[in-house]
Amino acid sequence: MKLNKLIYSVLGIFALSSCADNMEYKEYSNYDANYVKRTFGDVGGLVSNIYQELDTDFGNYSGAVLGSATDEAEYAYTGNSIEYFYNGSWSPTNAQSSMWTACYKAIADCNLYLEEFTGLTFSDYEQISDYKAEMYRYNNYQYEVRFLRAYFYFNLVRQYGDVPFTDHVLSTSEVNSLTRTPAQDIFDYIISECDAIKNDIIPDYTKLGDLMPSGESTETGRANKRAVLALKARTALYAASPLFNPDNNKELWYRAATASKELIDACDEAKMKLISEYETLWSATSYNDAIDELIFGKRASTGTNSFEKYNFPIGLENCKGGNCPTQTLVDAYEFQATGLRPDETTGYDKNQPYYEGRDPRFEKTIAKNGDTKWPNWNETALETYTSGANGEPLSGGTPTSYYLKKYCQAAVNTTSASASTSYHTWITFRLGEFYLNYAEALFKYFDNPYTKDPEFGVSANDMVNKTRIRVKMPEFPTGMTNANWWKKYKNERMVELAFEGHRFWDVRRWKEADTYFKSIDEMKITKNSDGSFKYTRNTVSRQWDDKMYLFPIPQSERGKNPNLVQNPGW
Repeated sequence: MKLNKLIYSVLGIFALSSCADNMEYKEYSNYDANYVKRTFGDVGGLVSNIYQELDTDFGNYSGAVLGSATDEAEYAYTGNSIEYFYNGSWSPTNAQSSMWTACYKAIADCNLYLEEFTGLTFSDYEQISDYKAEMYRYNNYQYEVRFLRAYFYFNLVRQYGDVPFTDHVLSTSEVNSLTRTPAQDIFDYIISECDAIKNDIIPDYTKLGDLMPSGESTETGRANKRAVLALKARTALYAASPLFNPDNNKELWYRAATASKELIDACDEAKMKLISEYETLWSATSYNDAIDELIFGKRASTGTNSFEKYNFPIGLENCKGGNCPTQTLVDAYEFQATGLRPDETTGYDKNQPYYEGRDPRFEKTIAKNGDTKWPNWNETALETYTSGANGEPLSGGTPTSYYLKKYCQAAVNTTSASASTSYHTWITFRLGEFYLNYAEALFKYFDNPYTKDPEFGVSANDMVNKTRIRVKMPEFPTGMTNANWWKKYKNERMVELAFEGHRFWDVRRWKEADTYFKSIDEMKITKNSDGSFKYTRNTVSRQWDDKMYLFPIPQSERGKNPNLVQNPGW
């Protein structure tokens, strides 16, 4: 394909982080292909622009995160577009289709790069001292781009099921005539791509030594072998899950287990482990301080405070309240002494929140009534009760009595007099997720959480305990029935991965939305005249239809391409 012009625009300067340091982005405009092909930097800029298309969820729905479309949270303001997922307004003409558009644009960019910008020699630069190092890095770009293309296809198939597929640059007529490729075929493609590049992509950008151009810091924001294996393992888990594996083909669960094992073995070889402090995973310096656990993520290299402004408690200057954790989520945090949820405890009263002695991840994730130093410049205890300084009926007052901590940087100051910003890293892949994925795959394959097969050397129960040991929670007991183990596993996953973008997709791939997405519980607090509090649980109904397991194909796309058959029910 001949290119007349390439237009690139960068909205800001970003850095991606799988562990540390920066990957710089450059700006390009109105350059033809031959011009861009002249230098290492120009070609590298094309790859950097593709990385910029990676997804995050720092409030994609006018401040609301995807967790507010699940039982994790409720957005403090009515009329937000996040409600379309559960109020009956979702439709092919209101398709929430940003992922479709973004992913296919990124895939087209990947295909273009692989067709037009591989195999270059940069002969004009052969005499420079860094030529060998620059060529080493350039020759790796093709594997990074193949990883990125596979990643974007994963996001599409997770959301839509069967999707149009191409691995080459399309003509206009081709674009508007593609049919949908079966989801399992897309999953197979992603896994085969990961297998094809895993031994060619740079294993670890932090250990390149003389192979990095002089004067440049190591670019750990780029995909390496462990990121490739992580994509393969997550893809295999989804492919085996009931939404995509209705006949429960055990071989798909076996593939998921072996893919998780392959990744975890590679992480063990690199001496990766769960970091000791859970909250460091999303700290401003996580790209350095969580290097042992973070496999891949996206980080803005310039400081921001928009996520804090959206989510710090209403009543604080320039703060909006935002995504408020539900009582449903709070109930999932077990007591540290017993490993039991409040509703599994003798004497349970559903109108008591039972804050004392809970899983340490609770206080790291959720702010509650009476908390002090949240954020850390706020000298006043939170008043999330009705008519309190941070409660209803203030516009933006929490409807659940809780505010979000996770992913917020406590040091960010939103006041006009002392405004500050901070780095934020979106966690794409981390080791904690894959311990849980491995546990799930082993359990589903063996139909027993305690089986320790010689091929794997560990049981599902061994793996699920990894995330609990980190926070000093009791390990899962032995002897549980399969049903009880599965229930407890799902609870552990909800707690460990809260607000990292998993809940929305986990419940869908399990096909258990009828259980979890038809209602949420709030906690309403009123202050008595003697200073004590009254707690009242309030259940809020939400709409669910099984067609919502998959997104509707946007009507605008079907208007351009009549071969795009709509998903069932839409």
